[in-house]
Amino acid sequence: MTYVERVLADLKANNPNEPEFHQAATEILTTLAPVIEKHPEYEKAGLLERFVEPERVIMFRVPWVDDSGAVRVNKGYRVQFNSALGPYKGGLRFHPSVNLSIIKFLGLEQILKNSLTGLPIGGGKGGANFDPKGKSDGEIMRFCQSFMTELYRHIGQDTDVPAGDIGVGGREIGYLFGQYKKIRDEHVGVLTGRGLSYGGSLARTEATGYGLVYITEEALKVRGDSFKGKTVVISGSGNVAIYACQKVQQLGGNVVAMYDSNGYIYDPNGINLDVVRDIKEVRRARIKEYADIVKGSSYTDGCSGIWSLKCDIALPCATQNEIDKFSAETLVKNGVKYVSEGANMPCNLEAIDVFQKAGVVFLPAKAANAGGVAVSALEMAQSSQRVFWTFEEVDSKLKGIMVNIYHASEDSAKEYGYDGNYVMGANIAGFKKVADAMMAQGIV
Repeated sequence: MTYVERVLADLKANNPNEPEFHQAATEILTTLAPVIEKHPEYEKAGLLERFVEPERVIMFRVPWVDDSGAVRVNKGYRVQFNSALGPYKGGLRFHPSVNLSIIKFLGLEQILKNSLTGLPIGGGKGGANFDPKGKSDGEIMRFCQSFMTELYRHIGQDTDVPAGDIGVGGREIGYLFGQYKKIRDEHVGVLTGRGLSYGGSLARTEATGYGLVYITEEALKVRGDSFKGKTVVISGSGNVAIYACQKVQQLGGNVVAMYDSNGYIYDPNGINLDVVRDIKEVRRARIKEYADIVKGSSYTDGCSGIWSLKCDIALPCATQNEIDKFSAETLVKNGVKYVSEGANMPCNLEAIDVFQKAGVVFLPAKAANAGGVAVSALEMAQSSQRVFWTFEEVDSKLKGIMVNIYHASEDSAKEYGYDGNYVMGANIAGFKKVADAMMAQGIV
């Protein structure tokens, strides 16, 4: 049994009933085998065992009172995974599906994603099995205040800096920050994604979606191509999907489909993003209303059917494992040439294998959706310096970071004999930096 195989076997035995964590660890560790073979000192130092084990796991109850006066209780989490490169950095997710396995898979991915940005940030993740949908602003405020009343003791601008994720947008970040500031009596950059009036950064809202498109644009560019005239399918209709759609349209692409958790819309004339934003961001309604508003469009119940639509470029921006082997095979059959992950692990391992064997340019999440955390780190820098950069400055830095991530992934894949395999390339490029830092810092 090889070192990688042994570490994986021990991880699965020591962390039972955590399928998402097992999946992420398997995908990452198996691709690192060529690096491990070249560095036998890693095994002697127990580096992989330390890499896959969080430095700290915090679990806590979150009691709150709903509008009817009833006491409700949820589970809260913060996994501080790896601080070799800098303070823990990663989002908070509020969603009924949140459990320890999901938070650990996200945290493990975050280590490499943050490393790829080239910025001094470690990896972490957190959240709660709380569903903001259908809740009043007062209920969400009381939940966020209770959540932060426990979390505040574990975070800090030089220790752990959370951000938003699914279910945690500007409203939630505001409530969380307000409670932190009240308890600690200090106004510091302990959360990113804050409002512009109290220390946030321009371009943060757009960052993940824009970054996804920038790295895909670079993949097209090196192949003498562009978004112009391309048919694009985007899953999701949240923050990442909306701004990915906006940037694709600015670059001349035709986005024909988007979805929410109930079903998808198809508009062969190109998605009217103003209508989508009104439905999802202003009225917080269901995307099926689009078909009633925009002539020539249609709505279909269920989400998986979106991948049966013909497209040149697919940008999955919703949630983990939304593209399985069948959906991947359908996309390939219909001529997809590029797949870039805007969500965290939206393609399962079988789907990734289908894309790679078919010669599809596949850009994995840890590279393709790193734009959000990149601009979060830029927000941290602005907070520390008490400065405020223009949108153009932040956007330019973001594009530069995403272009660098593409080439770092490409170069690492070539170096280890896996030209064109961006999963291998991104994992290796991110891991090497973290491994060097861990080795330099000793057994800690």
